[in-house]
Amino acid sequence: MSLAATGELVALAAGTGDAVPAFNVITLEHVEAVITGAESAGAPVILQVSENAVKFRYGRLLPLARAATAAAEQASVPVALHLDHVQSDDLLRQTPDAGFSSVMYDASRLPYAENLAATRAAADWAHAQGLWIEAELGEVGGKNGRPPLDAHAPAARTDPAEARAFVADSGVDALAVAIGSVHAMTTRTAALDHDLLGRLTAALDVPLVLHGSSGLPDAELTAAVTGGITKVNVGTALNLAMTSAIKEFLTAHPEAVDSRKYLTVAREAMAEAVARIIGVLRAR
Repeated sequence: MSLAATGELVALAAGTGDAVPAFNVITLEHVEAVITGAESAGAPVILQVSENAVKFRYGRLLPLARAATAAAEQASVPVALHLDHVQSDDLLRQTPDAGFSSVMYDASRLPYAENLAATRAAADWAHAQGLWIEAELGEVGGKNGRPPLDAHAPAARTDPAEARAFVADSGVDALAVAIGSVHAMTTRTAALDHDLLGRLTAALDVPLVLHGSSGLPDAELTAAVTGGITKVNVGTALNLAMTSAIKEFLTAHPEAVDSRKYLTVAREAMAEAVARIIGVLRAR
């Protein structure tokens, strides 16, 4: 199957009141696990490569991107490639040639006016390349070494009126909103502001994206989709599944040296996590 386009998958989900899952990948095992989990669930999926993942891979985007493209082309479900949390303009401009159909340009660390100006420039460039573009307004927290704000503090939340103006003035295709989730949580104890989500859904005419989903209980994820979230980003949950499986295997087999042994159980654990999360997003 040829690569799907992120914008098309998100539009299809929006049309049916669903949410398309988007999983962050770091290794080939992540890529294979996400596709395997999506295939078992019979669902389309987005593979996301973050700027931090690119830094981990010696700053080279193409090796992982080409591996993900090859895997996606052999999948039995639609798979799209998305470049996530991009702050570097140099990396942004590598997006089209690396097989990505979309990018999340992250200038949310900047004051509003600077965020808007940088995002407007990125959106103009992205659209000229035929790319779908996502931005963030508010402070989800926990990303790029920034200490997470109190997720319930007013300063951390996305204001509906400000968001409406931001979307109109920036021209982005989707908006990641801060409604109580936090990046990189290893416990599933976060709670969303569903009243705020309702007001954002009413105020905006672009798809809404939820970041920091790994820290949410199942009921919160399901309610987020019901409330209007159309793209759900997941990263830490896969790393937890991978690391836990490897630890368990090496504890039981301290003599093991063949990495294929523990990477096999890690990949299986991530695939199971992917299928489970997709099931939760559909449970409405």
